[in-house]
Amino acid sequence: MNRAYLDKMFTVVLAGVLAGLALAAAALPAALVFGLGVKNLMPYTVLPEALKTPQPAQRSNLYANDGRTLITSFYVEDRVDVPVGEVAPVMRDAIVAAEDVRFYEHHGVDVRGVARAFTANRREGTRQGASTLTMQYVRNALAGDPRLTEEQRAAATEITVGRKIREMRYALTLERQVGKDEILGRYLNIAYFGAGAYGIAAASTRYFSTTPDRLTLAQAALLAGLVRSPADDPINGDADAARQRRAYVLDRMVETGRASAADAEAAKATELALKPNTTPNDCAAVPADHNDWGFFCDWFTQWWNAQPAFGENVDERQRTLRRGGWKIVSSLDPDVQAKASEQVREIYPETIARAAPTAVVQPGTGRVLAMAVNRTYGTAANPAGQQNYPNTVNQLVAGGGGITGYQAGSTFKLFTLLAALEAGLPLDTEFDAPRVYVTQYPVGAGPASCGGRWCPENANTHWMDGDRDMWDAFGRSVNTYFAWLTERVGADRVVEMAQRLGIVFRAPADARMAREGAESWGPFTLGVSATTPLDLAGAYAAVAAEGTWCRPTPVVSIIDPAGRKVAAGDTDCRQVLDTEVARAAADASRCPVGDQSMYRRCDGGTAEELAPGLRRPVAGKTGSSERNATETVVAFTPQLSVATIAANPDDPRDAVGGGVQKRQIAAVGRILAWSLRDEPVRDFVPPGQAVAFQRTSPRTGN
Repeated sequence: MNRAYLDKMFTVVLAGVLAGLALAAAALPAALVFGLGVKNLMPYTVLPEALKTPQPAQRSNLYANDGRTLITSFYVEDRVDVPVGEVAPVMRDAIVAAEDVRFYEHHGVDVRGVARAFTANRREGTRQGASTLTMQYVRNALAGDPRLTEEQRAAATEITVGRKIREMRYALTLERQVGKDEILGRYLNIAYFGAGAYGIAAASTRYFSTTPDRLTLAQAALLAGLVRSPADDPINGDADAARQRRAYVLDRMVETGRASAADAEAAKATELALKPNTTPNDCAAVPADHNDWGFFCDWFTQWWNAQPAFGENVDERQRTLRRGGWKIVSSLDPDVQAKASEQVREIYPETIARAAPTAVVQPGTGRVLAMAVNRTYGTAANPAGQQNYPNTVNQLVAGGGGITGYQAGSTFKLFTLLAALEAGLPLDTEFDAPRVYVTQYPVGAGPASCGGRWCPENANTHWMDGDRDMWDAFGRSVNTYFAWLTERVGADRVVEMAQRLGIVFRAPADARMAREGAESWGPFTLGVSATTPLDLAGAYAAVAAEGTWCRPTPVVSIIDPAGRKVAAGDTDCRQVLDTEVARAAADASRCPVGDQSMYRRCDGGTAEELAPGLRRPVAGKTGSSERNATETVVAFTPQLSVATIAANPDDPRDAVGGGVQKRQIAAVGRILAWSLRDEPVRDFVPPGQAVAFQRTSPRTGN
């Protein structure tokens, strides 16, 4: 009897038992059976995508930049697919014995099994089923396809005669197009084994902390028994029931010749010997001894939720992450992260409300190697009035979710410096900086208002006033020089420069000012706009990379379940500055941190102790906001950029004071030294004469 004839006869003869299989009810009336017609019971000619190219929900894993250190996983169902060849033969035998002993004999639908179930259901009123392993796979694959809506998935498991007929027809079609071993492998990858474990790989890890290829007879029989009754899992359910199911499977294996009687008895006598292992899920489940990874993980999810490649909205993108089976190699460097976390706690311990969020960014790629803050990542209760101390899941380092950032003071002078260089003013542009400088920019009443005009003053008259050029004005952080320079190039160009280098205006008032009043925003050069350590480190990294700004990214690569690299994981870099402009800015930026410019024009800096301790070329800037409410330090080499801001995220009135800046400088220096300990010493490329000097070097006044 040929296969086609057998299938045709099967569909006609067995239609009347479908209700017994699906509904545990009496058989369909004969008139209805034959009324369905042979055509409606024949195999399909085309399979749906869920069966042709199955995409069962799988967990996505987030790794550190070594591609091996697991940060956490994201899933709705804890599953990761493995090839059937990587499943121990004893496991394959056990599942066949438990679920479908005639699997290798039928063609997708078991005639004998259906007839037996139909007879039993009619005679005894039982709910005996007859779904083959192939039919079970069809049902699970359709119900679990992440490309379907929840309503479509529900329809795939509804208890109706129509669904059962479709299931049988799909099973017959599938077996014509796919080999038995492939179907068995798909089934093992999609089955639910209880305790939150979907698929044989997750189940092997969940119950025994092992892999599918190393399962023993006793372990395989236990897992096979759980497929029919996952509620009896021995971790959370009924261990005795699990043992009974194991014994049943072992007996079936003996009956079908898949195990010897002696081996089966020995396996029955074996203790369950569970070694439970829970797969972490989401950022709150990062390893307890690496709680600090939670803030990076949280920022990764923000990044993922903003990627159009993964869905049209945040909900779709989250479904893609939690069902898609991605391997995500992140940019997080565990060693750099550990050093950054250690040094942040040297600035402030976890026992005080002030924070020192810190970011480490790689110039030329935008990869974020570390995000550290002296907080515990978690949702445990905080003292009254404290939203972010000592526990928080808010993004203190990168901003977002209600965190708009902190004023970074004179670090914003970099944007004025760049705008001036871009406008054609060279580094030796001189100005006789007074103690107070009255600008053209209107401001309200306040200490920096002179008749309604913004009039900043220098913090240290003796050290800052007098003839200055860009080198020593940036090194000594001369406020009045940069107020004058802002007038020369236009405040709107300074604001635009900051935006070009990735500064995001998260505070509504800042965003409105940038949009509607940038041309009159003179105080912007002194860092009155809120920012974050991540934005700031990224902006300075663009100078380190000779004008190439890269959008800060938490990923190195994203691989889909088929092993293909996804373009969404690529770096987003663009040349935003002329190379000579960037080189000139880097040359001036060596002055604040105690290094020397290529033309030896540095003459004093606000963080002169940084360079001698690092013993390699370095640049950067410090910043203090009004009344020292916040303190900021940024430093960079050609290979790395680090930014830290000291602030009280819950109380801006709690001024951190200038004393903390020394600790910040030391911490940033140690982070750079540790992170670059095995890296070659690289120097900055000197700027050309044209961008450094005027032809005749005239004095420049106002």
